[in-house]
Amino acid sequence: GTKKKARCPGLGLFYTILSAFLFSVASLLLKKIEDIHSVEVSAFRCVFQMAFVLPGLIYYKTGFLGPKGKRIFLFFRGFLGSIAMVLLYYAYQVMPLADATVITFTSPVFTSLLAWIFLKEKYSLWDLLFTLFAVTGVILIARPPFLFGSRVTGIEGSYSDHLKGTTAAIASTLSSASTFIILRKVGKSVHFFLSIWYYAVIGLVGCVIALFVLNEWRLPHCGRDRVFLISIGLLGLGGQVFLTKALQIEKAGPVSIMRTMDVVFAFILQALFLNHPPAWSTVGGALCVVASSCGTAIRKWRHSVKKAKQRQI
Repeated sequence: GTKKKARCPGLGLFYTILSAFLFSVASLLLKKIEDIHSVEVSAFRCVFQMAFVLPGLIYYKTGFLGPKGKRIFLFFRGFLGSIAMVLLYYAYQVMPLADATVITFTSPVFTSLLAWIFLKEKYSLWDLLFTLFAVTGVILIARPPFLFGSRVTGIEGSYSDHLKGTTAAIASTLSSASTFIILRKVGKSVHFFLSIWYYAVIGLVGCVIALFVLNEWRLPHCGRDRVFLISIGLLGLGGQVFLTKALQIEKAGPVSIMRTMDVVFAFILQALFLNHPPAWSTVGGALCVVASSCGTAIRKWRHSVKKAKQRQI
């Protein structure tokens, strides 16, 4: 018989770091784009995802609509996922890169909370503690004047824009957490490519309608912005591919922990290329959120390992 090829130790974690880096560079390029609405950038991202997923749908013969009983779930997965993308891109444009990135890492905590509400999954005192840590981190990043005084430092532009970006980032995180709940509900009965297909198609249709309503559709004025738009699409796609490959060959717990490298890359890129060192409150908020995210991931990982051992026995 043929010998099974030995898996390279740590390859899944390397893929995770590479994915985090690609996502961070895409976020940096989004900050560099001028006079293009976040909805239009999201539309371009959806086009790239459709181009990538379409051959996979044809190859695996999944169809374009999915099982009849699952279509409503797929629709809401695509709808909420596209809303999460648009809001996140808006947050990247109006607030510091590191601040928006850190807020998105509260997603595992909110996912646990929503799973407790809608899927009746267990929610322990540890989960409550991690939620409080995440909320504390978001408060340190938002820096409300009634706690930090009227002179808020370390933000881009006005505090009003910073507050809008923070609200958009939180709403994006809640929408993203909701998509995870829907995917858990659907389970393995729907192919991964089909889930992305709904996300890309619904996102593109929604973005095009929003652009015409807002009258914000415009082609980039210079070649640099056009290159940035294409690069954002390719980098986002590459980040998704490497993250998927990492989850295929590595346990979800270590991957979730290693994904916090996204925060580290955001801090470095913001300081190097945007000339905007993060404020100390952002660093404190990042530590709270990362601790919360890692704690949630480790707890879920240990629970899954314990469950696997019980099944073996």
